[in-house]
Amino acid sequence: MRAVVVNSFGGPEAVEVVETEVPRPGAGQVRIKVAAASVNPVDAGVRAGVFGGAGERIGLGWDVAGTVDAVGAVGAVDAAGAWSVGDEVVALHYGAVKPLGTHAEYVVVDADAVAPAPTSVDAVHAATLPLNALTAAQALDRLELTPGRSSLLVTGAAGAVGGYAVRLAAHRGIAVTGLAREGDEAFVRSLGARHVTSGEVADRDFDAVLDAAVLGEPALAWVRDGGRYVGVIPHAEPASVRGVATGAVEVSADGTRLAELVRLLDEGVLAARVAETYALEDAAKAHARLAEGGVRGRLVLVP
Repeated sequence: MRAVVVNSFGGPEAVEVVETEVPRPGAGQVRIKVAAASVNPVDAGVRAGVFGGAGERIGLGWDVAGTVDAVGAVGAVDAAGAWSVGDEVVALHYGAVKPLGTHAEYVVVDADAVAPAPTSVDAVHAATLPLNALTAAQALDRLELTPGRSSLLVTGAAGAVGGYAVRLAAHRGIAVTGLAREGDEAFVRSLGARHVTSGEVADRDFDAVLDAAVLGEPALAWVRDGGRYVGVIPHAEPASVRGVATGAVEVSADGTRLAELVRLLDEGVLAARVAETYALEDAAKAHARLAEGGVRGRLVLVP
């Protein structure tokens, strides 16, 4: 099968498409025939060596939508028995340094990372959901917001993670302000933000900040004394000041939670955004486009 890998770190030119053996699922795992897989900033970080792994062949890709192709041995308490060959699914394949990712024709994932595919969108759109929506949902969990009482600022509110965070928080009854570029104001409001700003933010005005734009200390200044700050890059959050609890979400694969997000997508609460699609052979072109910036929605590879 074909798979997208990096054998040495660098820019988009480091991305290669190679022939490799089709992986076999082990106990508690399923194999998915990939229909679509999105390209995320984390893939660019892996390609550039941010997460280590020098000297190894590293497979790219975290998000996948496709069809269950094989099921590994089923134990008494594992989730593999929930899936059958032919099931249409989505999943998050967690891990920065792994021999094969989802940017391939087939991928093996843990069965408990899998959820039924959305019925309201195609596989290309479904592939944009797992990583970004799970990151947003798990970041909001860490902020422990109270519906009807808490105020939240989301930076990067028009981005993939930020957009999901705005929508999920608004759906929960949280008063959300979005920080985004001027041209994105109407879009962020459509997600449910009560207020949108492109730069002017009152200091210490919010109960919590979800820093999807990775602004760091400037965003920390917008949290009230004793409030909460959560970033999206583990171990990169600013140090606590004024009693503000600081942390960062490290997304985890969670098929049960992903199924909830799929339900919200099918109900129209969430929306999946696709910027462009690329053939698997053109993965390097997708990385080059991502590097240019200004992408609204996700770039998606189609084997």
